[in-house]
Amino acid sequence: MSKIVINGGKRLTGEVTVQGAKNSVLPILAAAVLCDGVCVIHNCPDLADVDTSIKILRNFGAKVDYSDKTMVIDSKGIENYEIPESLMREMRSSVVFLGGIVGRTKKAVISSPGGCELGPRPIDLHLSSLKKLGVDITEEHGYLYCDATKGIVGTEIHLAFPSVGATENIILTAATAQGVTVIHNAAKEPEISDLADFLNSAGARIYGSGSDTIYIHGVNKLSGTTHTIIPDRIVAATYMAAAAVTKGKITLLNVMPSHMVAMLSAFRESGCDINVTGKSLTITAPKNLCRVPTIRSLVYPAFPTDAGPIIISMLSLAKGTTVFVENIFENRFRYIDELNRLGAKIKTEGKVAVIEGVKALSGANCVCPDLRGGAALVIGGLAAGGSTEIQNISHIKRGYDDIVGVLQNLGADINIKE
Repeated sequence: MSKIVINGGKRLTGEVTVQGAKNSVLPILAAAVLCDGVCVIHNCPDLADVDTSIKILRNFGAKVDYSDKTMVIDSKGIENYEIPESLMREMRSSVVFLGGIVGRTKKAVISSPGGCELGPRPIDLHLSSLKKLGVDITEEHGYLYCDATKGIVGTEIHLAFPSVGATENIILTAATAQGVTVIHNAAKEPEISDLADFLNSAGARIYGSGSDTIYIHGVNKLSGTTHTIIPDRIVAATYMAAAAVTKGKITLLNVMPSHMVAMLSAFRESGCDINVTGKSLTITAPKNLCRVPTIRSLVYPAFPTDAGPIIISMLSLAKGTTVFVENIFENRFRYIDELNRLGAKIKTEGKVAVIEGVKALSGANCVCPDLRGGAALVIGGLAAGGSTEIQNISHIKRGYDDIVGVLQNLGADINIKE
């Protein structure tokens, strides 16, 4: 089984073009199911989750071509409405295909989704919302059977929590419904706005994305379209942290700084110098990182939970103590024990992690527990003296397009070994 091997201590310098956003491309691929025509999607990252999405699309009956970060999807031949259990288990985000295929065929059969085990992430908000739109849902032996042949009708939906996935599935289901759907307490993430922009370019009528109230005026039909995926803000933060722990200086191209305000604030507070020019960002690490007294993960536009492992890994080398409060996922801290193998001094209790900064990390053998935890271990390994081996790297491949090649180009001594 392949592993990442890092000989740490190399200062990172240079430029990197940030990939398209994982959390944007997946719902947009699901949205292509609704389009009666050919969709061309640019800046589509090469990820394991994208590969799974392609398999799901082809299973539905779509024709898919993917090369050089551009995907061409012809959905005219879609007839199948079942997602095999094997594909559902490959990624939790596969549940976003539910809204698209129900909207297209008025039926769906899916099993419980897989992905990173970060604690309970129930899809009850998804299901209760679709039921309000007129989708009849029954569960038998771990499978969900969805039937909307009587018609999907717009309604008002109040989300108990601003779930990104539930907001996306409502938008997808309601885009071609009868009447108007209003989502109250909707998720406001940039990826929601990117999905709405894609659908609107195909003929949908979606208003208010980026706010907590979204209006979807159902249309009879969506056409093919061309769209470019927004840059991945979590990947951008990952490379920024890599520069910070190696006392480096790198320039990120193809970034949206307006999507990263809370993260940039934490980097600046740690002593990093950040210069923003349009869609490029240059980070210069300080001689010594400073603690950030308290960081709390919350829904956008607050500090994102996905960036928590990344910033915690970075601040394990800061002078002083940082307190990180995780308010989204219960089991987000599973990577902490692995990071402590590198010499970090981090203690957790419940949803709180206390990071006592150390002067240096040292290489060790680690096991990647999930996607962002894996990125945290890579950051730690880049800073650590000696050699670090990270196993179970399939998680990392779910969200990072050639992270090893990118870091090599920045000067890291990092390789994949079988």
